[in-house]
Amino acid sequence: MAYSGQILENPVSGRFLFHLTSGDSGGDVLAFELEVTPDGHVPGAHAHPTQEERFEVVSGAMKFRKGFRTVVAGPGDTVLVPPGTAHRFANAGPEPVVVRVEVRPALNMEQLYETAVALAREGRTFRSGLPRPLDLALFMREFGAEVEAPFAPGLVQAVMSPLAWLGARRGLDERYARLRAERGARAPMPTRPGEGRTAGARPGPTRPARPGARGPRTRTRP
Repeated sequence: MAYSGQILENPVSGRFLFHLTSGDSGGDVLAFELEVTPDGHVPGAHAHPTQEERFEVVSGAMKFRKGFRTVVAGPGDTVLVPPGTAHRFANAGPEPVVVRVEVRPALNMEQLYETAVALAREGRTFRSGLPRPLDLALFMREFGAEVEAPFAPGLVQAVMSPLAWLGARRGLDERYARLRAERGARAPMPTRPGEGRTAGARPGPTRPARPGARGPRTRTRP
């Protein structure tokens, strides 16, 4: 489970330092600092179906590709990527670039970043940082709410589906089973109706009184 102060080192996209996690914000936002080396970049163009991503450059220069536009941002500049917008980024200068990033809502982005780092460390990615085909198919299936192909996502998903099946057959989906178990362990238990009532005690039906109906008589004993 991610925590504030946690550091992730991705050899391609850079160093992550979590400041505010999904657990801290009740799922509202994930905030972190990203340091990208001079040759660092995000592995590939992508989009977030329902999430907004906000980048604020602290130092250095970052080149963003948003749809068909290219933006070079420097210290103090902010780049906002709306949901569903195809984008990618890379360091645009000779020095490391530091960027503050906010993702709203958080969803499972923490686990997405942790998984990407784990795949890179295990040698299951290409030099570009993109996971190998079977791993990519499983990755896209697991994090479909967080990331999708920048163009024709439905078609890409259809192509990836048999690859994900093959990857699962080879046991490559075990990491995702562990992630789902982790999510289930931290999910709040629902409150069941009637919890706390005495066992066997069941409220009886209440019938509305008829207009003009008399209440029960009270008999007074001498």
